[in-house]
Amino acid sequence: MAACGRIEMDTEENSGSQSVGAAGSGDAAMFSGFKDMDAFVKHGLGAVVAVTKAAAGLPQAGDEYDFYRSFPAFQSFCEAQGDRLLQCMSLLMRYHGCRAHSRDRNSLTGLEESFDLVVDSNDVILERAGILLDEASGVSRTQQPIMPVGFQPPKTVVSSWNRRGGDLAQRNTLETIRLLQAKNIQRPQLKFKEKVDNSNTPFVLKIFIKPNAIKPLSSYFTNKRLRKERPEDLDIPAALADFVHQQRTQEHMDDMFAHPYQYELDHLLMPESLMSKPEPQMYRPIDETPCKFIDSLEELVMLNEKLAKTTEFAVDLEHHSYRSFLGITCLMQISTRDEDFIIDTLELRSEMYILNETFTDPAITKVFHGADSDIEWLQKDFGLYVVNLFDTHQAARTLNLGRHSLDHLLRLYCSVDMDKRYQLADWRIRPLPQEMFEYARADTHYLLYTYDRIRLDLLEAANGQPTLIQVAWQKSKTISLKVYMKPIYTEHSYLELYRKQKTTFNTQQLTAFRLLYGWRDKLAREQDESTGYVLPNHMLTKISENLPKEPQGIIACCNPVPPLVRQQVNELHLLIQQARDMPLLKAEIVAEKKKGLTPSKQPRVPLFGPHDISHVPESPLFDFSSSPVEAKHGVLFSEEEPAEEMEPWTCLVASAKITLFAEEDTKQKKVVPLTVAQQKACSIMESFENPFRMYLPSKDNNIHISKTAKYDPSSKVYEISNRWKLQSIEQQKKEAEAQQEARARAREAAKRASEEKKKAQQSYQESLKDVQTVRQQAREAARLEATKREGDSSHLEQSAPKAKKKQLNPTEKASKKAPPEASVPFKPFDYSEAPLKVFSGAKPKESVQFDPNKKVQETKQKKNSKAPKMKPSAGNRSMSYVAKSERGFRHNWPKR
Repeated sequence: MAACGRIEMDTEENSGSQSVGAAGSGDAAMFSGFKDMDAFVKHGLGAVVAVTKAAAGLPQAGDEYDFYRSFPAFQSFCEAQGDRLLQCMSLLMRYHGCRAHSRDRNSLTGLEESFDLVVDSNDVILERAGILLDEASGVSRTQQPIMPVGFQPPKTVVSSWNRRGGDLAQRNTLETIRLLQAKNIQRPQLKFKEKVDNSNTPFVLKIFIKPNAIKPLSSYFTNKRLRKERPEDLDIPAALADFVHQQRTQEHMDDMFAHPYQYELDHLLMPESLMSKPEPQMYRPIDETPCKFIDSLEELVMLNEKLAKTTEFAVDLEHHSYRSFLGITCLMQISTRDEDFIIDTLELRSEMYILNETFTDPAITKVFHGADSDIEWLQKDFGLYVVNLFDTHQAARTLNLGRHSLDHLLRLYCSVDMDKRYQLADWRIRPLPQEMFEYARADTHYLLYTYDRIRLDLLEAANGQPTLIQVAWQKSKTISLKVYMKPIYTEHSYLELYRKQKTTFNTQQLTAFRLLYGWRDKLAREQDESTGYVLPNHMLTKISENLPKEPQGIIACCNPVPPLVRQQVNELHLLIQQARDMPLLKAEIVAEKKKGLTPSKQPRVPLFGPHDISHVPESPLFDFSSSPVEAKHGVLFSEEEPAEEMEPWTCLVASAKITLFAEEDTKQKKVVPLTVAQQKACSIMESFENPFRMYLPSKDNNIHISKTAKYDPSSKVYEISNRWKLQSIEQQKKEAEAQQEARARAREAAKRASEEKKKAQQSYQESLKDVQTVRQQAREAARLEATKREGDSSHLEQSAPKAKKKQLNPTEKASKKAPPEASVPFKPFDYSEAPLKVFSGAKPKESVQFDPNKKVQETKQKKNSKAPKMKPSAGNRSMSYVAKSERGFRHNWPKR
């Protein structure tokens, strides 16, 4: 209901505007029931205000509206009022000659079609009110009104060339001419000598001859046809093959993507003929002007010779982009003061470079209208470039006209109404129908006269000075410097389209959107079809939002179903399933913020100088005394990224780099000798050298150069980088010599260390000569023991048995030399004469050492004694008690 109220408000306001225009014509019948026009306007304004208040008081869409909708009385009231509003809107639309609402529309698309009808009707009514107001204020220069009051022919908005509207009596009928559908046309790409390159690589310029050149063309473009001599690169795209060839030959790629006429356009001056006051030369009637259709090479050469004799000519292009990925230029219209020419660019696509001789001639002015796209199309399809361009669209903007379209300029200067029904037609049709032929011819036939008139108006607006003409010419020159850029697909390309949508996706929907976007781009490049033909944007968004579970759901989201979607529906279904497997989260796309060292620019006041801070508030200024700032070395063109984001206002203090008067402190530094492990670690680290060291600045210089500035020939840094390359090579040589010296010193130190090690080993071996080994000491002890036994036996024989021989100390035994074994005769030992009493039956002396079996022996003695035995109780048994069952254990066994 609120939407219906707003629509009624717009229609009544438009009706009021129409009534005001009718009152200006003197028709008093329009104000029946009102005193004058002011009373009618006040009544209409009150009605509009009442409608607005009523619409605002209705329940809003949502829970409140659904609650009221549940009451049958409110529901019937809404339906009755809605039918009444639709009836009023239909009457207003029929009155103004527009298509009205119909009740038998499809329930699925009826709302969208009704909304489109309302929008079209509002456009028609507002346009008519504007025309009547311009006529009442005297802006229109025509004697008769462009459109009669109360009459508007049906505005048929069709993109097909084969239908045209009839007169007023037959406005609901359509007349059909020869060819009905453009889909039966054979694709012109199949006839091209040079195949279209839709690969995901940058666009390579097609020019190989540069006429009217001040600076010669780069050798890369002149030798570009040598690509055929490289059969190994025939299987890859042309742009990639050229890039590989550049890397092989180590040639510069600065001119590979630059504008070939950059130097000529930078040094181009505005012709003196543009500064003088022109005399408009009236155009010839279109019926009396000859027009020629050019589709052969001989006719194209003759046309180029005719254009070389003129001082200016008008150019326009007709382009087709629906059934091609990059688009195709189908027609070129050229008009001189006396003739019109239409060139079949589909047939002469590979020979159009001939026109570069006249298109790049600075003495000839080329007049375009809206050349932004035409300049790129000429480069993309034909390798044509324009020097000395004048764009009437930019001139109209400089003149501050209300409208800048070619239709408005022709109506203003030539009193000609253009028929724009064929603006979106399929220009691939051959043979070209007569209606389309005349439409294409009219685009440039009146353009030269419009060029004269608009220059005259620019001079008058500048009080006879050519300042405004210079502004328009400079803007046209900027347009001619544009370079065509091929659309390149990246992993983030889908985000540009996603940000244009008004919906918010979760992770599953965003993943489906990304996968479908990549699938569409890949298929469009392979089939050479536009992305709108493969899968339009609104269908792509709808499929991503709904995430159908079945292939039939994907078909249901598309109306009408694109042919390639119907063929690849199973593949699309797999992509949707892959997206549904993602975890369900809310996706947030945040724009990446570029890190920068410079603070954000504050708005400047033009009345103050850049160093005048009197008008700047105190808050954004940085207080240097409040907080200490760490001094950092000044670095020019630093490629290192800061670890943390800097504050918007920071202070970067650069320390002085002049060391002319600095005292050298090299003598104070002490050289610390490295250990063997440290030397090995240093040698290992030195072996890992950077292969790109020659391209980097030296270690002593803190100045770095960015990659973009290093390979940009237009910058001064390019020369500096070449000098740094030489310096880096010299520095590399010095470093290599220093490394060799360090290695030699390391070898000498290692040699000295090895010699010292050898000496230490020799001294150690010499010290071990006088030291006896363990085996030698054991042998010596055995020999001394044997000698002792022999000495004891001989002493017993000589002395009395009670005489005791003085025993020698171990030190004396070791020092005393034993006689050789050969001199001592063997004599058996007589144990009866030994002083030991073990064998004589005497009780041995108790040993002081601990005997673990002593208790056992004591228990045995107690058992064998004649003392009376008492049976101890079970609880009084000690650890030494041995039971009968334990008498066979090993601790009771007899000893040796």
